[in-house]
Amino acid sequence: MRKLKLKLKQLRNNKRNQSLIQTGLVIGIALLLNILGNYFFSSFDLTEEKRFTLTKPTLNLLDSLNDVVYVEILLEGDFPAGFKRLQRSVREMLDDFRSRSGYMEYEFANPNEGSVKAINKRREELAKDGIMPTNLRLKDVEGTSEILIYPWAKVYYKGRMVAVDLLDEQGAGGQEEKLNTSISLLEFKFANAIQKLKQGAKEILAFTEGHGELNELERKDLVRSLRSYYEVGTFNLDSATYIPKEVKILIIAKPRAPFSERDKFLIDQYAMNGGKILWLIDRLNVSLDSMRRTGSYVPFDYPLNIEDLLFKYGIRINADMVLDLQCSPIPQVVDPTGKIELFKWYYHPIILPDSKHPIVRNLDGINLFFPSTIDTVRTKTPVKKTILLRSSLHSRLQFNTTRLNFEILRYKPDPSKFKKSHLPVAVLLEGEFPSLYENRVTESMKEGLHQLGQEFKTRSLPTKMLVVADGDVAKNTVLDAKNGKILPLGYNRFSRYQFANKDFLLNAVEYLRDENGIIEARNREVKLRLLDTVRAQGEKGKWQLINILLPLLFLLLFGIVFNWLRKKKYAN
Repeated sequence: MRKLKLKLKQLRNNKRNQSLIQTGLVIGIALLLNILGNYFFSSFDLTEEKRFTLTKPTLNLLDSLNDVVYVEILLEGDFPAGFKRLQRSVREMLDDFRSRSGYMEYEFANPNEGSVKAINKRREELAKDGIMPTNLRLKDVEGTSEILIYPWAKVYYKGRMVAVDLLDEQGAGGQEEKLNTSISLLEFKFANAIQKLKQGAKEILAFTEGHGELNELERKDLVRSLRSYYEVGTFNLDSATYIPKEVKILIIAKPRAPFSERDKFLIDQYAMNGGKILWLIDRLNVSLDSMRRTGSYVPFDYPLNIEDLLFKYGIRINADMVLDLQCSPIPQVVDPTGKIELFKWYYHPIILPDSKHPIVRNLDGINLFFPSTIDTVRTKTPVKKTILLRSSLHSRLQFNTTRLNFEILRYKPDPSKFKKSHLPVAVLLEGEFPSLYENRVTESMKEGLHQLGQEFKTRSLPTKMLVVADGDVAKNTVLDAKNGKILPLGYNRFSRYQFANKDFLLNAVEYLRDENGIIEARNREVKLRLLDTVRAQGEKGKWQLINILLPLLFLLLFGIVFNWLRKKKYAN
């Protein structure tokens, strides 16, 4: 009997020791996995649009970092659910960045925290960096209140800083749609900011002058936005001997005077050496102001003398105007009392991009003014031509010999006369361009290049150009020239709507300069999957029952199986 008790005691001790060993092993394995998890990170993206998978160019950028990137996000505080979602998405995106690179650090901050004096001082400092607040209206039981929030981030790298606007407010969609677009652009905005900081000194962009181009005030808003990432200046072709390679993009915005052969030669050789060009060209001299002064107007060609240059590069801007039923309005006086009404003005089409190209993907409508059509032509060298903007299904053409007046507003539009569709108004050119001056260059031209240490090229390095058949796409409305008061680029004061003109041009500049493919992240689309409210209400009881009973059934099944296994084990 004593031996049996000792044997049972020994068995109990062995089982206790075995349980302790098993518990120790479980704890040890858990600790080991936790330690390894700090050094190794992996995840599975099961979403349809791969929203949690970084693009390859972004991964390459993060791998190339050799110093700390610190991000300060000004999105801490009490926000509605939508902005909480944006805040959470920013955190998740930066966590993805940090899992790839140990140099990523971030912190959330509340700019509205502290005394009134401290908050005002902080707001002044933020304004100096171009960081402006968004007025957010909140509804509660006591009524409506307003708070100023800062959906911005400040990205620091090697002593330099750029501000990133996290909220995309273009378009007429609701707040959820705008927040959804903002979330889909987070990777591109942060990667683009890091890439610009990594480049060191800001790259140089130059607007040409000397040919009646948009003046400083007319391009003020675009320049202000470009200066976040670039040094922006002007370049007078008449006083230059060549266009230096330090000018990364040459912007020719609505010239109205002719280019000399010398000017064209400088532009041509700039392109041959890999220079990027943004052409914003009005083919016809026509505007709403000129019509209002006389009541009618016959458009005529601008004598730009660049038709042969553009033709050689693969496009032709036609001497016509696009009319579209999808257009913005203008005001007109309708009776002697001075009553004003808005009428659709078919010469101001609203272009809704349908291309999947990253320059225009997810963009809202772009408002153009008396645009012309563009034809693509065959080139001697391989040049890829991509139509980025085109008219709607209901458009038509009008040639420059037709007199314009406001009589067209007296009658309802006849859809049968708007039978043209998808008329191209903006084309991207990519490839190796032929020189206009092949077999035409004079000895004096060659000698001038030789003195500058350059050689004449008949075929360009791989490069890009974008041609838009409307110069006003980059022109902001000037309210007070004396005091420099303007409206934002793309804002139509008659319809009180913000169009995507500025976003289009900023994307174009980014694409022309992007050599690492970072703009690929703009193709990301986070789908907004909304509930079918009618179905949800009708099936409310069923899903409530499932959510309550199903966990209980699983728990009951687990208890039955566990007790059966336990009884079987000890019965043996």
